[in-house]
Amino acid sequence: MPTTPSRHLEVFANPNPDRDYLIRVLMPEFTCLCPKTGQPDFAVLDLRYVAHQLCVELKSLKQYLWSFRNEGAFHEAVTNRILNDLVTAVQPRYLQLRARFNVRGGLYTTVVAEHRDSGWHGSLPEYHDEHGA
Repeated sequence: MPTTPSRHLEVFANPNPDRDYLIRVLMPEFTCLCPKTGQPDFAVLDLRYVAHQLCVELKSLKQYLWSFRNEGAFHEAVTNRILNDLVTAVQPRYLQLRARFNVRGGLYTTVVAEHRDSGWHGSLPEYHDEHGA
């Protein structure tokens, strides 16, 4: 069965809801369209979250991101929309989405949106990988 775009984010039960741990998903092939020119915008999305009761299922996340390929959206709007949809689906203790858009017109854009549950006072470990993120 072929994979198709979908705005539905599937979740599953967090296997360790009593422990704060960082879940990180690096998505190097995000694409949407510039709402002014219709040209494609490419970005690396870096998702970091501390789950509470639920985690996002990765295949559904891929299909969800794929659904933006033919949609016009400003960088700021699409980053915040994805963050809001993930927060609604997963209800995390903490979630950060960093969107690093490729150069366009000599300008790089990075948008960082963050959600922190009002009852969560944990801290995140510093994490760097081979991608420099």
